Amino acid sequence: MTAVVTTAAASVHPRPAADVITMLRRNLLRAVRYPGLTMFIVGAPLVLLLLFVYVFGGALGAGVAPGVTPGAQGRAAYLAYITPTLLILTVVGAGQSIAIGAAMDAAGGIMARFKTMAISPGSVLSGQVLGTVIQSLVATVLVLGAALAMGYRPAADALDWLALLGLFVLLGLALSWLCVAMGLNARSVETASNAPMILLLLPFLGSGFVPVETMPTAVRWFAEHQPFTPIIETVRALLAGGAGLEGAVAAQAVAWCVVLGAAGYAWSRSLYRRERPV
Repeated sequence: MTAVVTTAAASVHPRPAADVITMLRRNLLRAVRYPGLTMFIVGAPLVLLLLFVYVFGGALGAGVAPGVTPGAQGRAAYLAYITPTLLILTVVGAGQSIAIGAAMDAAGGIMARFKTMAISPGSVLSGQVLGTVIQSLVATVLVLGAALAMGYRPAADALDWLALLGLFVLLGLALSWLCVAMGLNARSVETASNAPMILLLLPFLGSGFVPVETMPTAVRWFAEHQPFTPIIETVRALLAGGAGLEGAVAAQAVAWCVVLGAAGYAWSRSLYRRERPV
């Protein structure tokens, strides 16, 4: 009888929007309570920014910008080339944090407890995803601020910045849904922290750090057809004021975000409904 009452209570969802806001607030409070995860989102891209610009940038910049000499000019050129990549890696890092959070909730029985409460089932994951998107946008602004302090000067106008905001929100939603599914699918928190690593590696195997034209044929083919290359190229072109922006590439970037987001959403909802084995 108790189980029937509990199930009936859990099936009543009079305020789904309010439930989403409650779960969003919970996610943001967790970010405050676990500052290590938040610092990782910003810290890792900043370390890569400093390393690649000040250590490798003088030499690599001459390879990404024809006519640039190694040294100070090379570092400036490579800073402009790598900044869009690191902004995207910041969003990926936020996805890794939601995977860890979802695994912690599942392992601690919190997800199972939410299922017995009279709250909208979709709000539990949606609140986490929205909170992660907000975190990723804040972290992206901080990383961009560091790049500006190092001398980066984007040529984007108001429309370009608006398009960038929309693309980063779309990318954040896509990666957050995919990573929350990875976290729910993981058998432990440690496994959940490693599952999104493939997403962190893909920009290295694309146009994130060097032009794909410099790669061997097989690697170049993979780099040109994986999700992050069109996303990186679109962000890079928008930050450059739309110079070199191709409609087909931008369409691919949006399409990949939609595909990854839809797959992650369907996977995560399926895992949430499934009873977690003990």
